[in-house]
Amino acid sequence: MRFVMRTGLVCGAVAVAVGGLLTAPAQATVSSWDDCPSQHVCFWTGDNGTGQMCNWSGDDPNWLSGSIRCSWARTTKAQSVWNRGTTGAPVSYYTGADYGGSRAGCTPSGGRGNFVGGSGTGYLLRSHRWAC
Repeated sequence: MRFVMRTGLVCGAVAVAVGGLLTAPAQATVSSWDDCPSQHVCFWTGDNGTGQMCNWSGDDPNWLSGSIRCSWARTTKAQSVWNRGTTGAPVSYYTGADYGGSRAGCTPSGGRGNFVGGSGTGYLLRSHRWAC
């Protein structure tokens, strides 16, 4: 599987940048990277941290039925990601529940960017964990 970045390459999936400190609920329609809470990993339906967002502060083996549910993940691809964790841990994300399917990427602490994968832009993701 080949990963292509639109704005650079870091750890196979994202470009690195730094942003703000605003908070948001686990699912929200947002228009800025700054809506991703500190100590969370955030995924958006649009490029550059736009569209609907889902975010977590820990591992989630199933985005569709876990303690934090990402309502758009069943049918909509994630287009961008930001790892705002503060422990220095990277985040891996997978196309299947329970960290199965394919590993779509790994984002280092502080890393953010847009991705292109599969047969089109983004990935249908189902799980993630704070390790690569």
